[in-house]
Amino acid sequence: MDRSDCISPIDVRYWNPTIAQFLSEEAFIRYKLQVEAALATVLHAYGFFGEDILAEITQACATVMVAEIVAEEARIKHDIRALANCIRARVSDRAKPFVHYMATSQDIIDTANVLRFRDTMTHVLLPGARELMRVLADIALREAATPQVGRTHGQHAVPITFGFAIAGYVSRLGFSVQELEWHTKNIRGKFSGAVGAHNAQALFVDPELFEFRVLGELGLDACQHSTQIAPPEPMARMLGEVVVMLGIIANLADDMRHLQRSEIGEVSEEFSEDQVGSSTMPQKQNPITFENNKSIWKIVMPRMMTVYMDQISEHQRDLTNSASMRTYGELLAYASVVLGRMTHAMGHLSVNRARMKENLSASRGSIGAEPLYLLLAFLGHPDAHEAVRKLSLRARAEGRTLMEAVAAEPCMAPYVERMTDEQKALLQNPEAYSGISEKKARDIACYWKKTLKL
Repeated sequence: MDRSDCISPIDVRYWNPTIAQFLSEEAFIRYKLQVEAALATVLHAYGFFGEDILAEITQACATVMVAEIVAEEARIKHDIRALANCIRARVSDRAKPFVHYMATSQDIIDTANVLRFRDTMTHVLLPGARELMRVLADIALREAATPQVGRTHGQHAVPITFGFAIAGYVSRLGFSVQELEWHTKNIRGKFSGAVGAHNAQALFVDPELFEFRVLGELGLDACQHSTQIAPPEPMARMLGEVVVMLGIIANLADDMRHLQRSEIGEVSEEFSEDQVGSSTMPQKQNPITFENNKSIWKIVMPRMMTVYMDQISEHQRDLTNSASMRTYGELLAYASVVLGRMTHAMGHLSVNRARMKENLSASRGSIGAEPLYLLLAFLGHPDAHEAVRKLSLRARAEGRTLMEAVAAEPCMAPYVERMTDEQKALLQNPEAYSGISEKKARDIACYWKKTLKL
């Protein structure tokens, strides 16, 4: 089928062959076959059959065609039985009884899901998050001393540095990456049978040891308790942290989009020579990557409601998660798109330091209101905050700088005269009032580069 015949945009606009090798339907079937092969390996180790039968089953698992399984499922209307039938069709009559032996469907499905999601996280998302972290940490270091006006509620606040602003995202993402690494290590498989009580295995072997050995073949640990399905919470926690990470990135994308506004113009994303921003306004260079990444977050975030609702399964199993859990891979696929695009956009971000300086100066010194109020209060002014508030309003109305308004107010003179030269210089040049922005930017970037070995 051509991609233009697909329904989902993830299979058209956001197709990623790297992640498809873990999350496509074909990949999912291959992971299920890995679980069946691991089962055969352990059955052989317990002496259920010899090397020849093991070779037959593992060879069949490695060579069975996905199209065969799809066709068989269409015939019998059961995915795992179809998979088992196609393996059985490729082995001798002596081997047939031991295909899918002592397993239930969810032993295969849940374990295959853990395998493919673990591999997706390990080989795609976590490396992608680390690469974005590296790019952001480098920006924070490079721009650690670049003056920028801080903004709260969309208004000029007090000065910071651009590196400090980016360091906030370095810190937030760093903790999210650590959480993701932990949750990825703690999603677990299950091989405990039809209701989780190991009924079938207990007929022949130590069932808990049997489960341990099957999962061990796949590099997994077993759940402490399972029913017909693995407990959903570890997967929900991991996927939830993926969404948390995407929320952080969406926040960063929003900030970069706003800084790219025509009237702000402090940053700009890469725009290629032949790229078109509008079908009717030729001058447009839209922040498409930043807007697109926020848009994808809006797709992914509500999907966690489905994951949370899948926590509930009556008694030892119902089928209310059967269709919904099939969409979990899409969440990870979208996340990989965001990570790749955001890393590229931030890695090619243009920073307009001159415009940042202009915007700092645009307030005509009103960003110095906080240090002025604090110094006046320190020097004994009985209502410094109110006095500076009124001076700020007057300066704005009269088109003066804040310090010009202060100089024109006789009652301010005794306080100004008692200020040190350094304090007066700061009020005349409030752009320097940036606290420890530069230090924090460097400290945070260096901490995470060292902690995550970026």
